[in-house]
Amino acid sequence: MENQKGYLSELDGAIGDGDHGVNMAKCFREVKKKLPENADKDVGTILKNVGMVILNSVGGAMGALYGTFFLKMAKEVTGKTEVNLEDLVRMFEAGEKGIQEMGKAQPGDKTLLDTIDPAVKALKEAHANRKPLDEALTDFSEAAKKGAESTREMISRIGRSSRLGERTIGHQDAGATSCYFIFDAFHQAIK
Repeated sequence: MENQKGYLSELDGAIGDGDHGVNMAKCFREVKKKLPENADKDVGTILKNVGMVILNSVGGAMGALYGTFFLKMAKEVTGKTEVNLEDLVRMFEAGEKGIQEMGKAQPGDKTLLDTIDPAVKALKEAHANRKPLDEALTDFSEAAKKGAESTREMISRIGRSSRLGERTIGHQDAGATSCYFIFDAFHQAIK
């Protein structure tokens, strides 16, 4: 997030208030500070603690949405010290559902769901096809990237940018893009 702070704020400035990159960088600096405290914790606890840091360090809708995403994922793997592809599918499905329930958005509304939904579908398909984890996560990251990029051609239907209507066409959604960066960082770290 730190490396992409300017880019995310530039994307956000075109159809939003221009602070998305700064907020996301600040948030994940706080996450990074807290991670050493989680070194001996189970996966669910780590994700829960990340979700709480996000909720407490990013104002507005994005803090609530990303915080909820991590908290919902955490519930799926409470007590686990290792997760497999089946666990990842459950985790990301739960996170997606949490965001849909909270934000009332659907794929196609030009939001981070346009990144999450195809990524989750790619994970599910990889699991169904018994792909190895590294291939599944490559598919996951690639689907997330395509999803974020697809928002350029959409009309914003939810949130502050929705008031701009058709003027949002041609602009990639900042939240969808930061979501891709999170998913890709997860993929790269596992790789």
